[in-house]
Amino acid sequence: MHETILKFLEHLKTERNSSPHTVRCYEDDLSQFHQYLVETTGEGADPTTADARRLRGYSAWLSSRDYAPSTIARRLASLRSFYRYQRRQGVVKSDPAGGLRNPKQPRRLPRLLRVEEVIRLLDAIPTADPLGVRDRAMFETLYGGGLRVSELVGLDLGDLDEEQAMVRVRGKGRRERLSPVGPMAMGWIGRWKALRRPSRPGDPALFLNHRGDRLTTRSVGRLLQDHLTAQGLDPSSSPHTLRHSFATHLLDRGADLRSVQDLLGHRSLTTTQIYTHVSGERLIDAYNEAHPRA
Repeated sequence: MHETILKFLEHLKTERNSSPHTVRCYEDDLSQFHQYLVETTGEGADPTTADARRLRGYSAWLSSRDYAPSTIARRLASLRSFYRYQRRQGVVKSDPAGGLRNPKQPRRLPRLLRVEEVIRLLDAIPTADPLGVRDRAMFETLYGGGLRVSELVGLDLGDLDEEQAMVRVRGKGRRERLSPVGPMAMGWIGRWKALRRPSRPGDPALFLNHRGDRLTTRSVGRLLQDHLTAQGLDPSSSPHTLRHSFATHLLDRGADLRSVQDLLGHRSLTTTQIYTHVSGERLIDAYNEAHPRA
């Protein structure tokens, strides 16, 4: 990998305090771009000498390899960040990525579970053993607070406010927020706390795997898939489906968009507005099903 990319990744780690996941994504994106430069310009390819035409060629190359528009947009965003940094450092005089355009994104509404499906899922989780209690506590918390799965597995014991039924979560960009999860979720968390057995004394992680170590996001996804399958529900639903369902169910019941934005931890209201489309479509479905003139 070229030294300018290595310096940029180190900047992300040390100065921007980016998460390991974010750094890995940048590393993958920029490594692919550098490999493209090596293949098209030669072994000594230097990303800081690439011009706008070369970057447009890379964008076209990504499209020709049938990458999803969202994937191409992310990789171009990584290039923009890389070249903005190089310009601030005085390595390049102009930003060759400034004029790059993202491919048109198809409008995809988030996958949802209906209220009765969520309740069916949660109530059916077997709780005769400690791991079943943990699963019930996890998915009650995930849905009760509309958390991202990364926020869920990042919870520590010290993040709990049991009296207020709230948790402190660390979202994207290391931003912290207090999120209500409700008395049902907090009750199950209390039952799990009495049963949790960390592999290392003093480990603060709230949700542990069978070995007593912090759960991973991938493990939570697999556990959810198992419980969905057991109930005959869509096994392609993910932990993020519960977050989408949380937001939509709130809006369906009259919550205002700004409040839902705060609960989800969205920086921009535009990100939250997709749920108004979801609720609008559900409203039309309800009208068509119930109105005698529909």
